[in-house]
Amino acid sequence: MSLKNMRNIGIMAHIDAGKTTTTERILFYTGENHKIGEVDNGEATMDWMEQEQDRGITICSAATTCYWKDHQINIIDTPGHVDFTAEVERSLRVLDGGVAVFCAVGGVEPQSETVWKQAEKYKIPRVAFVNKMDRMGADFFAVLEDIKTKLGGNPVPLFIPIGAESEFQGVIDLLNMKEIHWDQESRGVDMTVTDIAEKNLELAQTWHDNLLDSISAFSDEITDLYLNGEEIPVEMSKEVIRRETINNNILPVFTGSSLKNIGVQCLLDGIVDYLPAPDELPPAVGIHHKKGDEVQIPCDKSGKALGLVFKIQSDREAGSFSFVRMYSGSITNGSAVFNISKGKRERINRLFRMHANKPEAIDTLSAGDIGAIIGFKLAQTGDTIGNESFPVLLENIDFPEPVISVAIEPKTMSDRDKLKSVLEILSKEDPTFVSKENEDTGQLIISGMGELHLDILVTRIIKDFKVEANVGNPQVSYKESITQEITHRETFSKVIAGKENNAEITLVVKPAGSGQENKFSINPTLKKKVPQQFLDAVKRGVTGSFTSGSLFGYPLVEVDVTLEDAAYDELTASEFAYEAAGAMGFDNACRNAGPVKLEPIMAVDIATPKEYIGEVISNVTARGGIVESLESKPGNEHIKAKAALAKMFGYSTTLRSLTQGRGTFSLAFSHFAKAD
Repeated sequence: MSLKNMRNIGIMAHIDAGKTTTTERILFYTGENHKIGEVDNGEATMDWMEQEQDRGITICSAATTCYWKDHQINIIDTPGHVDFTAEVERSLRVLDGGVAVFCAVGGVEPQSETVWKQAEKYKIPRVAFVNKMDRMGADFFAVLEDIKTKLGGNPVPLFIPIGAESEFQGVIDLLNMKEIHWDQESRGVDMTVTDIAEKNLELAQTWHDNLLDSISAFSDEITDLYLNGEEIPVEMSKEVIRRETINNNILPVFTGSSLKNIGVQCLLDGIVDYLPAPDELPPAVGIHHKKGDEVQIPCDKSGKALGLVFKIQSDREAGSFSFVRMYSGSITNGSAVFNISKGKRERINRLFRMHANKPEAIDTLSAGDIGAIIGFKLAQTGDTIGNESFPVLLENIDFPEPVISVAIEPKTMSDRDKLKSVLEILSKEDPTFVSKENEDTGQLIISGMGELHLDILVTRIIKDFKVEANVGNPQVSYKESITQEITHRETFSKVIAGKENNAEITLVVKPAGSGQENKFSINPTLKKKVPQQFLDAVKRGVTGSFTSGSLFGYPLVEVDVTLEDAAYDELTASEFAYEAAGAMGFDNACRNAGPVKLEPIMAVDIATPKEYIGEVISNVTARGGIVESLESKPGNEHIKAKAALAKMFGYSTTLRSLTQGRGTFSLAFSHFAKAD
């Protein structure tokens, strides 16, 4: 398949906007599935994990390939729930284009904003699909306004709906000025294209002119034809829409109802017509592993092999699947590749193209393509694979810190080793899942992004991996920081095996500022006075101490440390002494720098029917939350608030009882603040 005929796309949206249902329809119409799987009855192809089918949500981003009009479309179906932000992030990293699905009733919802920001970060061209036009309260034009005001997008509708709610019948193609209706008996396979009915003509003409006006801003040729009242060829319009979509200047908007089999084929045409092929985007940028220089990596099958492992997925029978996006060159079945991140060689036992969870064996994976490898033992999410002669690292993916923890212990001692190996597998799969052993109690502590995230991971440990374990109650992952600037002098002196080990250093410790990463710097004048290996030893001592604070032993954050001065005697200096002085000096300095305990503050977004809004706001306020805004939507009120995570445990049960099961909410980490 030539690169021109390939599309790597992700389907992204807020939970419940219908993106998995949309993907199921795409697979059905492209011939990948002979029957349509429904999320509601737990048969969705892309949601193949048992828990995804039980809960009706997407957890793992499943990669699948389908074909439409001589084009290969690699689709990654991403989760919409905020606890699975990492899954969305690592999927977006490897995509060339995105389909943003919006609910015609809810419009731009909180997670839509989160995913949109992530897509902006990676400059991913997008098209939009306004779904659920058949639902009560559906308003296509309100969603367009939402996209403009909340996302700062430039939505350009290429289709508008005929009717809404129970009156929704089909769509109007604004480029060709035709009506399209779908036959429900054939599940939407048969479509009828007709002239626009008299009653719909005025609205269609208004939006047709709006479309031409929007694209004329990017084309003098179209402007001239438009002003002279001449016919604008459809192909000319399409070329401008494609170019400006790839440049992220416009957002083509499609509409329909995936559940009712309306509008999906138009969306498929849009993916092929307007989203970029892998070689139409600027070259990927990597860092030369040895020189540290930036390197441009054109998408070229004949170039040096270079790919990014963007996901690890364990399979009980096959072992570990490493999902790879190739940026340059090719890799072949049975060959060895170099893991540049780990500095080790790995063998490719088998190469696959994935169709949801059904693998299809292939011989070669080339630039621009996405596939899965069996055989890697060391690979982790974010690793770059290639060969030793071209040691370029594709940028690493940054993941947020886990904010919630639970203790887990095996029911029998024989299960302890099994549990540890399962935790290792899950950490490889999901970089936001962290497990560690508490040195004081010997307990295994697992941490994640939220209650749902940990609940699902624990269920996988017990059900999927068959490890009998007891699980404690969720605990907040607190941090520590400091509030004052302190200059501290530390002296270390010890005689070991008859040899003196001495070090004397001066550290300046101060707050780095809210949201800032820990920093360590060295006074440049010291480099002439003290050999580099001893300065490095101090750095190791200080940075190693970031993991446990002096107040409660929680990890330290937002701290700025400078090695201001150091004494040096070549007869008694040792790396051991300087490292110990760094660790002890930093610890002692923090004790005197106004140490404080910090707790995670969450951004809370609640959707509730109007009649329950008073009780919901009262409950949030009673939990110490601060309501920041209130927004009315058809049938729902949206409350945005900030609240301490510790006060939000069990909130899903409370909200359900307050709203008779009709309220929904999401929590996302906002910042750390001083704990009460």
